[in-house]
Amino acid sequence: MPLGIKPIVDFAFKKIFGSPENAEALMGLLNAILDLDEPIVGVEVLNPFSYQEFADAKLVVLDVRARDSTGRSLNIEMQLSTHPSLLERLTYYACGMFVDQLESGSPFTTLRPALTICLLNCVLFSGTSQAHHRFQLMDRASGREISRGIEVHTVELTKYNLHESTIRTATSIDQWAFFLLYADQYETPRLRELLPSVAFQQAISVIETIAQKTGDRIMYDQRTKAQMDYDWAIEGARLQGMEQGREEGREEGREEGREEGAMAGKIQLLQQLLGEPQSSMAELTQRSADDLAKLQNELQNRLRQRDA
Repeated sequence: MPLGIKPIVDFAFKKIFGSPENAEALMGLLNAILDLDEPIVGVEVLNPFSYQEFADAKLVVLDVRARDSTGRSLNIEMQLSTHPSLLERLTYYACGMFVDQLESGSPFTTLRPALTICLLNCVLFSGTSQAHHRFQLMDRASGREISRGIEVHTVELTKYNLHESTIRTATSIDQWAFFLLYADQYETPRLRELLPSVAFQQAISVIETIAQKTGDRIMYDQRTKAQMDYDWAIEGARLQGMEQGREEGREEGREEGREEGAMAGKIQLLQQLLGEPQSSMAELTQRSADDLAKLQNELQNRLRQRDA
């Protein structure tokens, strides 16, 4: 029987990569993405997996914060959908990790790189087959980079060329994309045969435990439902906002009214989920698209962090 556990669901993702005893799996994923000259050989999880974290959370909990043996600060998260200002939020997190290292009176030479890594089960950059983007501080003219600064990585999993027949000889990042997207469809023996390295064996053991352990499976199913409910609510708000935006656009002769209406609908839903007074559609559609995007991003961040 297939395992039936999707590693991209927050409970499974955090238990695999956010448990200190699964350091091999986390290092395997990081090394596959970062492709460093010297691989990561040690890592400390700063916000370890806990059952209480998920028992109390109403929202998805998908980030893993860690520090490797060289002092690099790392934030790894899984996103099942994209949203406006995603790159700005990822940059903000990387900057925060970079700044937080420096204690009063410490020299700037003590600073180590800060990296944010976002895995996406969706397309972020359309019109290109490039799956992994690495953003860093670099001089455009000379190509010189500040190598010990901040970096933002985005990994669009669905863009990888994944086939069972070739996955054993594929690159490490292809193999991790395969595991994250398709592990639920395989029985344990076959999955272990396809992905024989120690890092994958450890990750497979975790999802096998979730599938077999009653309490873990119940929590996994609850988190899957929570994600579906959240996605349904956001999609409903998007469609409602688009319809209102069309009306607004027809009245004012502005095509951009559609996009602004969609954002306004999402903002109203986010305010409702946060228990805050709900802005009227008329009030929201009077604001610029930039203002709406900033407000939506702010509300999403607060909603995401409320139960962290």
